[in-house]
Amino acid sequence: MSEHLSTKNLATVEQAKQLGLLPEEFEKIKGILGRTPNFTELSIYSVMWSEHCSYKNSIVWLKTLPKDGEKMLAKAGEENAGLIDIGDGLACCFKIESHNHPSAIEPYQGAATGVGGINRDIFSMGARPIAQLNSLRFGNINDERTKWLVRGIVKGIGNYGNAFGIPTVGGEVYFDDCYQINPLVNAMSVGIAKVGETVSAISEGLGNPVYIFGSATGKDGIHGAAFASKDITEDSAKDLPSVQVGDPFWEKLILEASMELLKTGAVVGMQDMGAAGITCSTSEMSAKSKTGMKVWLDKVPMRQKDMKDWEILLSESQERMLVIVNKGREKDVEKIFEKWDLTYAIIGEVTDTERVQYYMNNELVADIPGESLVLGGGAPVYHREYKEPRYFEEIKKFDINKISDVYLDANKSKIENRKSAIDVAKALASHPNICSRKWIYNQYDSMVGTINQTTNAPSDAAVVKVKGTDKSIAITTDCNSRYVHADPFVGAMIAVSEAARNIVCSGGDPAAITNCLNFGNPYNPEMYYQFVYAIKGMSEACKKFGTPVTGGNVSFYNQSNDENAVFPTPTIGMVGLVSGNKKHMTLDFKNDGDVIYMVGENRNDISSSQYLVSEHGVQLSPAPHFNLDEEYNNQQAIKKLIADNLIQSAHDVSEGGLFITLLESAMPRNLSFNIQHSTFNIRTDAFLFGEAQSRIVISVHSSQFTDVESILNKMNVKFEKLGTVTNGNIKINDVDFGAVGEYKKLHENSLENLLKS
Repeated sequence: MSEHLSTKNLATVEQAKQLGLLPEEFEKIKGILGRTPNFTELSIYSVMWSEHCSYKNSIVWLKTLPKDGEKMLAKAGEENAGLIDIGDGLACCFKIESHNHPSAIEPYQGAATGVGGINRDIFSMGARPIAQLNSLRFGNINDERTKWLVRGIVKGIGNYGNAFGIPTVGGEVYFDDCYQINPLVNAMSVGIAKVGETVSAISEGLGNPVYIFGSATGKDGIHGAAFASKDITEDSAKDLPSVQVGDPFWEKLILEASMELLKTGAVVGMQDMGAAGITCSTSEMSAKSKTGMKVWLDKVPMRQKDMKDWEILLSESQERMLVIVNKGREKDVEKIFEKWDLTYAIIGEVTDTERVQYYMNNELVADIPGESLVLGGGAPVYHREYKEPRYFEEIKKFDINKISDVYLDANKSKIENRKSAIDVAKALASHPNICSRKWIYNQYDSMVGTINQTTNAPSDAAVVKVKGTDKSIAITTDCNSRYVHADPFVGAMIAVSEAARNIVCSGGDPAAITNCLNFGNPYNPEMYYQFVYAIKGMSEACKKFGTPVTGGNVSFYNQSNDENAVFPTPTIGMVGLVSGNKKHMTLDFKNDGDVIYMVGENRNDISSSQYLVSEHGVQLSPAPHFNLDEEYNNQQAIKKLIADNLIQSAHDVSEGGLFITLLESAMPRNLSFNIQHSTFNIRTDAFLFGEAQSRIVISVHSSQFTDVESILNKMNVKFEKLGTVTNGNIKINDVDFGAVGEYKKLHENSLENLLKS
């Protein structure tokens, strides 16, 4: 076996640029190696130094996020996913990641492999996945391409998750023209492990064998990481040689084999193969342990003939794992691979060189210091310029007084040329950003593989029971990107706060977050401003709620040109605990005659509301009212009311405002509501459809409302008695808005009708 690197195929700066590297990065590589890299080595650096793998344009700001917390078992960056202690010797493992670019080109496989990849991140740490969520963004729902994307992405998520046997329990879906070219597909997975029985992605023990197992390696997804690190164009489909193809049945076998492997005690370290494939897993595991690795690429099981060394290294074929095994335990692990009928091979061994060395047919084809490839090691780190976006000037010009208010009386509204509140209420109930996602979630199996699961009860967050315990995990994904676009700092605080509010309204205590940061081109100073201030806002809110950031994903380049980027979308995945005798609180009204309260304060605010955008066509306005201290205090009050078993339901006010919140609480049991707009100096549209934050609607049994009011007064939070739950038509200030059934029909059927039209 030749230990001398071949001098054939030396790389050029032109090749570096074609692979997405800057000329100065090419020079840095030459400096690290002390020579000119060959093409294989250049290909390795091109994927490992891509934004998708190195976070070279974001790591400076990511390091400012709060990472410490009393429940933390693994800080951000230490493991493949977040890990928190949930008590009784158990840990919750969770992460969210994007698969945006592949899904824009091939929606079914792009979404399916996103689901597969995020689940491997969980079970590669030794945690068994128990739930999946997603956060999806699409363009104009009336556009045929959008409908094609929705159908493909939803089917990809559903088919993979259902076959894999892990329930999809929640998520969010939004439509906006800004996502027309660049849909966002963010997938989250949550798993459970025993504390102390997880495994790290490490490579230790001189001479220990390196196994690859799972599926065979093909040419699919080569340079996928680099593809995810540039703008989408009309030619993007040509840039991706082949989108990865997922197989959930293989994934299920790999999951069970991985769980069994860990019980043997033979495993040193394990990592899945996602972006950059063998290159990423071998270099990251080596660098983490400050060891090295020899890898024989011709021993990798392949499903295509005559694959070149760099193709094997960069392939992103799905359902593959890398595992380091204690020498002498080979037969023990191979017995498990064979039991589960998995393809496997020893492809390398651990060394003490701190270099990753790749061989092909006994020839050394690449020899690189592992540390130089990874995040926080030798990969470049940039401090990008940022400046306030120009469109902020238009936002500052917004004047609520120039927007005509709605009129409760439909006849008078026609005379005075003002919108009828009833018409607006029906329009919002059927709006694609507000209406039921029934057409989507009916394609997901929310009960597969579970026992005693409570996720199907209507609540602001999904709640999944941990088998064999008195604990449940509350989970949510949240982000109103229009708020972030209006004010990145405030909008990101709202995203974290709404996630916490959803956990609290479901009876949980917020514990930690993972994030998926979807933004435009980081080289554009105005886009980068959005990123920087979203990070700052996220940090403030996480510190307030005691929800450290456990990790996540940055997805830049979500745009088709300099002027056509998506709204900044820092999706928050949050987990919380519902433990002991705590009640899983639901959002549905329970009884005719229950009293309805709103915890929080109504404000004369319609900024960035769905009402303002869809009914008045105003695209630019400030973020809605938000105060972090007020938000925190209101959530503490809700926690107290739930703990004291004083309320029947809790539901936060979000898109569509108070009316939609009340409607969503009324529809599950076919109840209704009669409320009074008694707040002075607040417009009717702001009262009904404004989206001022930190408000929660609760319902209270008529025998307990004095106790509720007493607690709210003692905790010094503002609240308002709105009215009562009824069995009749919806009434607001004695105006008949019609039957709940009429709104329910609009709410439940609109999305399917829009997608089929």
